[in-house]
Amino acid sequence: MRVARHLPLLLTVLQIVLQAQAATILTDRTSSSVPPPIPCLPDQASALLQLKRSFNAKAGDYSTAFRSWITGIDCCHWDGIACGGADGRVTSLDLGGHHLQASIVDPALFRLTSLRYLDLSGNNFSMSILPVINGLEQLTELTHLDLSDTNIAGEVPSAIGRLTSLVYLDLSTSFYIVEFDNENGKMTYNSDLFRQLSAPNLETLLGNLTNLEELHMGMVNMSGNGDQWCDHIAKSTPKLQLSRDKFDGWFPPTIFHHKKLITINIINNPGLSGHLPNFSQASSLENVFISLTNFTGTIPSSISNLESLRKLDLGCSGLSGMLPSSLATLKYLDLLEVSGLQLVGSIPSWISNLTSLTVLQFSNCGLSGQVPSSIGNLRELRKLALYNCKFSGKMPPQILNLTRLQTLLLHSNNFTGTVEITSFSKLENLSVLNLSNNELLVVDGENSTKVLSFPKIKFLRLASCSISTFPNILKSLNEITSLDLSCNQIQGAIPQWAWGTWKGLQFYLLNISHNNFTSLGPDSLLPLHIDYFDVSFNSIEGPIPIPRDGSSTLDYSSNQFSAMPLHYSTYLGETLVFKASKNKLSGNIPSSICTAVRRLQLIDLSYNNFSGPIPSCLMEDLTALQVLSLKENKLVRKLPDSIKEGCVLEALDLSGNLIEGKIPRSLVACKNLEFLDIGSNQISDTFPCWMSELPKLQVLVLKSNKFTGQVMDPSYMAGGDTCEFTELRIADMASNNFNGTLPEAWFKMLKSMMSRSDNETLVMENQYYHGQTYQFTATVTYKGSSMTISKILRTLVLIDFSNNAFHGTIPETIGELILLHGLNMSHNALTGPIPPQLGRLNQLETLDLSSNKLSGEIPNELASLNFLSTLNLSYNVLVGRIPDSYQFSTFSNSSFLGNTGLCGPPLSRQCDNPKGPTEMPYTSEKSIDVVLLLFTALGFGLSFAMTILIVWGSHMRKEH
Repeated sequence: MRVARHLPLLLTVLQIVLQAQAATILTDRTSSSVPPPIPCLPDQASALLQLKRSFNAKAGDYSTAFRSWITGIDCCHWDGIACGGADGRVTSLDLGGHHLQASIVDPALFRLTSLRYLDLSGNNFSMSILPVINGLEQLTELTHLDLSDTNIAGEVPSAIGRLTSLVYLDLSTSFYIVEFDNENGKMTYNSDLFRQLSAPNLETLLGNLTNLEELHMGMVNMSGNGDQWCDHIAKSTPKLQLSRDKFDGWFPPTIFHHKKLITINIINNPGLSGHLPNFSQASSLENVFISLTNFTGTIPSSISNLESLRKLDLGCSGLSGMLPSSLATLKYLDLLEVSGLQLVGSIPSWISNLTSLTVLQFSNCGLSGQVPSSIGNLRELRKLALYNCKFSGKMPPQILNLTRLQTLLLHSNNFTGTVEITSFSKLENLSVLNLSNNELLVVDGENSTKVLSFPKIKFLRLASCSISTFPNILKSLNEITSLDLSCNQIQGAIPQWAWGTWKGLQFYLLNISHNNFTSLGPDSLLPLHIDYFDVSFNSIEGPIPIPRDGSSTLDYSSNQFSAMPLHYSTYLGETLVFKASKNKLSGNIPSSICTAVRRLQLIDLSYNNFSGPIPSCLMEDLTALQVLSLKENKLVRKLPDSIKEGCVLEALDLSGNLIEGKIPRSLVACKNLEFLDIGSNQISDTFPCWMSELPKLQVLVLKSNKFTGQVMDPSYMAGGDTCEFTELRIADMASNNFNGTLPEAWFKMLKSMMSRSDNETLVMENQYYHGQTYQFTATVTYKGSSMTISKILRTLVLIDFSNNAFHGTIPETIGELILLHGLNMSHNALTGPIPPQLGRLNQLETLDLSSNKLSGEIPNELASLNFLSTLNLSYNVLVGRIPDSYQFSTFSNSSFLGNTGLCGPPLSRQCDNPKGPTEMPYTSEKSIDVVLLLFTALGFGLSFAMTILIVWGSHMRKEH
């Protein structure tokens, strides 16, 4: 009975064993009939070894890449190599990502004619050019070719077009976006040289590549194709899936009608414009990504014809109108992302029909109103992002029903009410939470100290949430990597338990700036790594705290710090940005900073009490340092004059110190220098014509020093200095001892004050890791008062030569600087008339020519300067009537004081001659022309009449 009961099971086991034995016997017989693979052929190994020798053995991962490439060992077993097996020929070569360096692509490569897979990406071929013949066209079996980030230059060989088996082709220069979060990011390129490669004829290149499925040509110059580039791609490559290329120009809407296209991905192409077409039902599109392009227009209702659509990313700020209700019919949609500053309306109720959604994002948009409670029906959501729009009201509690949520971004809206952090304990999968920049009051909530089970949030941003105490819930977040508590009202010290909870963590971000913290704890070495650490704008005292395990960005600005910790530079090995301005740091700048300066890109120690000389290392090897600001300290002695070639400095601000001597001539090595401010020191030098060798210099502030001599002094112009500052926009030479006349020729060289370039950013700033910017500042005299410009616009154009000893006339060529906003030549010894050519300066907002010896009348041309809001012509010897215009009626008496010969409003002294209309010179010339014409005509008429009378009288005498 027992045996009978188990008999079926035993028979089943026996059957399985017999089948396994039979399979083993069959496998043995089969394998014995297959010949062993043929080893690598000698000519293949020889070609590979020659290729190896072409690379620099001391660059990149050479030893790792070629560790197994040894003569005598079958090359089919070398790392990165695969063979077909049947004939011993190499079919795959993968050297991608090893950072190898070579002067050329060695011709030995093209002897590997059986290659199907070739990856040379991420290596450096030193701007070499691919051969036009006897090159890639010999690799006729290639299906995969990756030459991305290889620093290859010249034209893309048309021979690639003969590789008809190609399925994958990548010729791009890669870029990636470092995202601080969805609001902040920075696009970074893998090469400093863009568009080395060009593809002037896409029709020839792609015409025969009908099997191509994936094409990457980011940063390849395709301008030679005009507007036809997209047509060539669409026509030649029916299997293509577009993806992330750096395109410019118009994107033809017809490409959306390509019947076999499954994916269109053109995100991160801000120069690419277009609009969405009317879609047909014949489309196969499943994925459409057009975020961060310049697409405009509305979302067509015909988008519902894309019945197979799964992912729809329309993150373009130019989209407008209403969201079409037809979107509700896309039942397979699992991703919907929409932006549009001109979108109108609210989140529609039909959004709850899209129950397959895993990602829903409305960002950077014009949508407003309350978020519908029905959003809680989207139970599959992993990401809900409703940020930087105009949503208002309370945060819907139904969001807490979305138990699969991993990312919740509700920042930068108008949400109101009180939010308890503990309420998010229901969202067990939540790892990213951002509630910043609303009108919310965020509190810990009940039992915050007893919460045992809380989601392992890694990214928490609660900026501007009216938080007044350090959140207790952070005790539960022992895996957090990013925390933003900036712009709140938290007081006192960071609790000691926080550093215990975070010990050993790798923080991407820790931002507690703009609060009322007074202490970070007793230990100045913090027991963790913080990539971006910002404690600025607090009241923290004592020594500056340093993350023991490193940091890339450190911002200690605007606190009460009084000292650097001992051996602090030991912990700056990874630091790129170090800012400690507006503190109470004193003594000499520690020379130990020299150990970190080779990596630091920005150092800002301004507005402290540092004394002594500037460490020479800060002015020597500047191959990394881009910004150095030591302004408003008590630094003394001469500047080090030992700057080496390769200097990458872009901004140098040493103003407001006690520095003596001359400007270091070695500064000419800094060819990227845009901003130089050494004002308010004790520098004794001559006008720096030699700085014209700095091709990018835009701001030059020399004010309040001891400079002497002439502009363009012949004695030093003989040395070959041109004094041609073609990019200069702000020139402040005030309060020195400059003398001589102002040369007409010098002002004619200021080309950037005559015409504007459209290829530059609006604000003078540097961008750094985490999307952070550092804006240049300068203190200038503007509109009659000293002011600090914290955001220098590249459109701002100023000249200040005041408080010097210049004499002679004002150069008429200043009238050609039509972009000038401010001109100050007051407190000199200038003579002669005010040039009427100044009336051409239509952008002028402030003009100060006071305290000179200018004579003659005020030119009527100045009355046409419609933007002029500050005028000072006082204390000269001007005479005549003040021009009568609306603009001049806005100026007070003080604009004209000390000119005893002036009369008319706003002065009380009346003019002797009757008041008549103010006439512009060209009007007077026309009047004179009319009078001359009348007199000429009259004279001609009298002469003609006299001639007739004389002729008639003579005729009558003859008759008599």
